[in-house]
Amino acid sequence: MPNNNIRLIIEDKIPFVKGLLDSYATVRYLKPEEITPKAVREVDGLMIRTRTECNAELLAKSEVKMIATATIGTDHIDADYCAKRHITVTNAPGCNAPAVAQYVFATIFNIINRPITSYTIAVIGLGHVGSIVARWAKAFDMKVLCYDPPRQEAEGGDEWCDLDTIAREADIITFHTPLTSDGPYPTHHMADAAFFAKLRRSPVIINSARGGIIDTEALIAAKRAGQVGPLIIDCWEGEPVINKELLGLTAIATPHIAGYSSEGKIRASQIALDALTTFFMMPRVTVEAPLPPAPAVTVSMEGVLDSYDPLPESEALKAHPDDFESIRNNYTLRHEAPQAKEVNAEF
Repeated sequence: MPNNNIRLIIEDKIPFVKGLLDSYATVRYLKPEEITPKAVREVDGLMIRTRTECNAELLAKSEVKMIATATIGTDHIDADYCAKRHITVTNAPGCNAPAVAQYVFATIFNIINRPITSYTIAVIGLGHVGSIVARWAKAFDMKVLCYDPPRQEAEGGDEWCDLDTIAREADIITFHTPLTSDGPYPTHHMADAAFFAKLRRSPVIINSARGGIIDTEALIAAKRAGQVGPLIIDCWEGEPVINKELLGLTAIATPHIAGYSSEGKIRASQIALDALTTFFMMPRVTVEAPLPPAPAVTVSMEGVLDSYDPLPESEALKAHPDDFESIRNNYTLRHEAPQAKEVNAEF
């Protein structure tokens, strides 16, 4: 019998978890739009994704004590408000990092028809995702420019570069930072008109991190001025309502599915389940899917291309931009790129 003293809401699109906690708590599975102030008023815990904005508007009259987001990012959660209310917040760091790296290289291989060893790639943000991107790029013998001021400040070393170097040398710029608006290194609109004006090589721009990292209007202007080359956009300002002018200028456009691998979803769901069961002192449960192996250390071009083709989702989004959320929610989870036979680089 469920413990009626523990009341949970789980976002209905989180895979591999339905029914697993029903023996230990009273659980409701709701669509994001159904997770309202009224719905959460007498709820103890939430398991959510990015579409559920957890802020004072949602939580002010609630009894929520714990929020587990089955995502890497937490910018949909007002951390300061939750801290003031003593609401515990957990996320799933690194859960889909290999899938995002797979997306980065699958899209690069789709728009560059010659060996990439001659290319210089700038990786902005060397966290879980960026570190994998950098490692794989080095294995492809690309020149890698690493930009991460917080890590540089904390760790030192000479592997880091500045934005001026990126502006001069980068053929590809890929963003992998969280979205922040304060602190010493805010990332909101870090790619603005001034950033694009400095670029010298009309680089490929890839955003598979957060839409707000790039100033949309500045990117549109930069593309029309020839300051940037092909655009690969998975994360959009204002999504699911996206800028159709920017959409029309992209080489590849997808509905925030860069991290949508089966393995990534399994990891995220298990991390969120573990957080909830630990917090509410319930028995540990495991997702209804085999736990994935360790991510690939390095990959091959053939392995990446065989494992993922971004073009169907791009064509669908360009044809039906108003169906952003539907295309995203009905995306067929892919498998991550397999390990290459030879390993010749580390980061």
